Amino acid sequence: MVDLESEVPPLPPRYRFRDLLLGDQGWQNDDRVQVEFYMNENTFKERLKLFFIKNQRSSLRIRLFNFSLKLLSCLLYIIRVLLDDPTQGHGWSPIIWVNRSLPLWGLQVSVALISLFETMLLGYLSYKGNIWEQVLRIPFLLEIINAVPFIITIFWPALRNLFIPVFLNCWLAKHALENMINDLHRAIQRTQSAMFNQVLILISTLLCLIFTCICGIQHLERAGNKLTLFDSLYFCIVTFSTVGFGDVTPKIWPSKLLVVIMICVALVVLPIQFEQLAYLWMERQKSGGNYSRHRAQTEKHVVLCVSSLKIDLLMDFLNEFYAHPRLQDYYVVILCPTEMDAQVRRVLQIPMWSQRVIYLQGSALKDQDLLRAKMDDAEACFILSSRCEVDRTAADHQTILRAWAVKDFAPKCPLYVQILKPENKFHIKFADHVVCEEEFKYAMLALNCICPATSTLITLLVHTSRGQEGQQSPEQWQKMYGRYSGNEVYHINLEDSTFFAEYEGKSFTYASFHAHKKFGVCLIGVRREDNKNILLNPGPRYIMSSTDICFYINITKEENSAFNKQEQHRKNNESKSYYHGPSRLPLHSVIASMGTVAIDLQDTGCRSSSGPTLTLPSEGSKDGRRSSIAPVLEVADASSLQTCDLLSDQSEDETTPSDDDISTGLEYAKGYPPYSPYIGSSPTFCHLLHEKVPFCCLRLDKGCQHNYYEDAKAYGFKNKLIIVAAETAGNGLYNFIVPLRAYYRPKRELNPIVLLLDNPLDDLLRCGVTFAANMVVVDKESTMSAEEDYMADAKTIVNVQTLFRLFSSLSIITELTHPANMRFMQFRAKDCYSLALSKLEKKEREKGSNLAFMFRLPFAAGRVFSISMLDTLLYQSFVKDYMISITRLLLGLDTTPGSGFLCSMKITEDDLWIRTYARLYQKLCSSTGDIPIGIYRTESQKLTTSESQISIGVEEWEDTKDTKEQINNRNNHRNSTSSDQSDHPLLRRKSMQWARRLSRKVPKHSGKTAEKISQQRMSLYKRSERQELAELVKNRMKHLGLSTAGYDEMNDHQNTVSYILINPSPDTRLELNDVVYLIRPDPLAYVPNTATSRKNSFCNTVGQDAREETQL
Repeated sequence: MVDLESEVPPLPPRYRFRDLLLGDQGWQNDDRVQVEFYMNENTFKERLKLFFIKNQRSSLRIRLFNFSLKLLSCLLYIIRVLLDDPTQGHGWSPIIWVNRSLPLWGLQVSVALISLFETMLLGYLSYKGNIWEQVLRIPFLLEIINAVPFIITIFWPALRNLFIPVFLNCWLAKHALENMINDLHRAIQRTQSAMFNQVLILISTLLCLIFTCICGIQHLERAGNKLTLFDSLYFCIVTFSTVGFGDVTPKIWPSKLLVVIMICVALVVLPIQFEQLAYLWMERQKSGGNYSRHRAQTEKHVVLCVSSLKIDLLMDFLNEFYAHPRLQDYYVVILCPTEMDAQVRRVLQIPMWSQRVIYLQGSALKDQDLLRAKMDDAEACFILSSRCEVDRTAADHQTILRAWAVKDFAPKCPLYVQILKPENKFHIKFADHVVCEEEFKYAMLALNCICPATSTLITLLVHTSRGQEGQQSPEQWQKMYGRYSGNEVYHINLEDSTFFAEYEGKSFTYASFHAHKKFGVCLIGVRREDNKNILLNPGPRYIMSSTDICFYINITKEENSAFNKQEQHRKNNESKSYYHGPSRLPLHSVIASMGTVAIDLQDTGCRSSSGPTLTLPSEGSKDGRRSSIAPVLEVADASSLQTCDLLSDQSEDETTPSDDDISTGLEYAKGYPPYSPYIGSSPTFCHLLHEKVPFCCLRLDKGCQHNYYEDAKAYGFKNKLIIVAAETAGNGLYNFIVPLRAYYRPKRELNPIVLLLDNPLDDLLRCGVTFAANMVVVDKESTMSAEEDYMADAKTIVNVQTLFRLFSSLSIITELTHPANMRFMQFRAKDCYSLALSKLEKKEREKGSNLAFMFRLPFAAGRVFSISMLDTLLYQSFVKDYMISITRLLLGLDTTPGSGFLCSMKITEDDLWIRTYARLYQKLCSSTGDIPIGIYRTESQKLTTSESQISIGVEEWEDTKDTKEQINNRNNHRNSTSSDQSDHPLLRRKSMQWARRLSRKVPKHSGKTAEKISQQRMSLYKRSERQELAELVKNRMKHLGLSTAGYDEMNDHQNTVSYILINPSPDTRLELNDVVYLIRPDPLAYVPNTATSRKNSFCNTVGQDAREETQL
């Protein structure tokens, strides 16, 4: 066996332990050779080549010197012409010989020697093996013609006055200028402008042609008309401009020949130059040129990066961006890789936008294009995703790369990024503001199921409007709806505010109520000076500080408001006399009063929209007096606060729970979801199951070993279903489920959620669509590849229309890509009211409104919205950097400790004693600490039914003389809400006439069988289209073995109008079935410590097993 140690070579000296201790002293005597490496060959030729050609700065100096020599030679030629006497000599001798003084000859010879030496040296340095290529170049030949004759005159003095065409050096000067500009761009590290170079070449070519013609004509005419330089200049300008006065003409044939040659050269060279210039100009118009550095340093601008620019996206951005007064002087630079389309080009040619919007065709991944847009000097960069792409993940990848490129090029430029899928958010966490489309979309869809029309509320809040929409309409609801839609969210420091300065040291609810009563503003949140988190309705225990930033809802911000002191004084007096403020009552009476109200309203602390109502005190109505409402305390007292223990659901403890309730209650626990579908989701306290449900039990239409149910009816759900119809189950559904399972929702009100990935009629019936509370439709991904962008919503619109026809009582909520397509939701071709709303929308659009679509009934009622409307949220965040945070808090996407949440309550008959919105505001602030921010109102629509909504039978066609019967019949049908707009198309009329004629041709001797068939036929013809659809659905339900008891085909809502009143005035009257939007304080902020510890331990125990499964 070979000894392995003997085969291992010893370590080199520098790796021995002794050398590690002693350093390099032990091997200083080693033989070492130092090797130097050179980038270029160390020869004299390479050094000269490096200095004259390769080095940018030295090469630029050499070319500048060469250009100066050529200009000097041309200047010396002009001096020689001016000093020469053309009258000397006769015949052709003045053309061959000139009068050149000795000093002038010496200067010209010196310039010629230097130029020739430089030309020979550069030719030698650039020599690559082909001598003829160097010799036959036009610049080299011109140099030989202009320099060699002067050198010959040194050795042959008799030729000193020989004519030499030195003016041809202008072409060499042009060539040197072009090379010099190229070196200049390389030396200063700037992007070369092809347009600038082409313009320079064109101008220099034209000047060289004119200068050559001037000097040539003047010299040749020395033997003719004896023209001066000025006369020659005049002749050339008149000739090249095609004017040709004829007062100055060449006399001898050489000058005439030269004129012909120069005109031919001009006709060939100049059109080529102009063609190249025109081509570059067109290309520059397509690419957009550059945003000048001087303008970027003196003016402010923002950059908009998009993959494809559509006219709707552009107008939404420009209208919203320039809606703010302080942004009027900003420039918008659009950086887009595609060519500008015709519509965008027409819009950008409007003077209103042409002076402020600059379009650049380029990519955000190229530093050259970012430099063209002056991204490093930009105030902000907006990066938008293309939501119409088929592959939305690929669109997000492009957005991520753009964000990385901009951050790498301009680290200090604020980034405003829009992304589509939530799982890609963590890649752009560094961005200043991020809006994820699917997060907001599913959260708004979920809250629409809890709080009706939340999507409309959020959309109106994030749009800039003055509240002028619909003010010219004859209908009252449109005036109110349009006026209150102008409310937006603003901010101001407490100490600088007229609205809130007097409430320093007071509770938040006290400040919110009195600011609304006094000024009509709605205080919804605050932010501490030393804290970045915004708190929505922190509750009555929060004490206002002078350094707080207040967030409020109002028509306009306080800085743009004018105050009438007399009116304020009058209101203050009225409020002191009408509202018994806490300062006028002893402390014990205040506490006693609040205690009474707390007892009466004890159940409202944790209720939802269908929970207990604001009940009237029992002794309040005995004497017929106005019921009293407790005042809002300046500083909250512990006895007046109603806390909500999350461990015990008060809504379930009101009555004695049954066995079923107990068993149901044991299935739930409160805690944080153990699984997160993507990085960046905010943890939300939710209702959870104790044990994980097997995957096989999640299939509703198929039984398994655990249960044998195959339809929703068999499960026996106590609450109505929420059905989500989607093509794929994406990660965004997490934001749909969490708000519906939030901890502040009572267990008894949790709606079962059914995910329907395919929606044929049989599956719809099995999943319980006939008794569903809401159906959410988001199935449009497969139509994103439509050639026409507006067709991306085609599948969703048609599916919703089908559901609307089959199940008219079903509440359908959906989201569209384009706001213009909302007019097709629940479409009625012959509905006169819809046509009137369409005309109103066009008028509002002509007036320049950003909310022209707001009067569409489905949008106003919250049944449809467009996620593209939330693009304005990203644009507004440039001025209001808090808007994204407030919107996320309202939608429940973020949860901040101490911040409230959005919910709603319904006004019932027992609540109408409150009468006005101001009294409701006081009632809520004094009892539960809730802050109302708006009203969702539903009114009956009093309209005359159109002809298309009348069901006409065959008898009405036959008995035309009985007019009274027809009128009564039509009135009966008007009272029915089951009529449809398409009951009597032309085809149905023709079929009825055909049936009538056919029935008249029946022989009289046909017996009872024929009469029976005729009666059946007539009964079929009398049915409306709605009845036929209802019969179709019932037959399918019977075929599937489902009960038809819950199917109500006659109940629809086409005769009602629903709309939102954001922050209505205090004197607004409450109506029955009004839904009030509330921002409720966080119950977790007031849970006692013992309950908190008990809750945490309980939740940790529940989620321990699930968390262990996720650990690696």
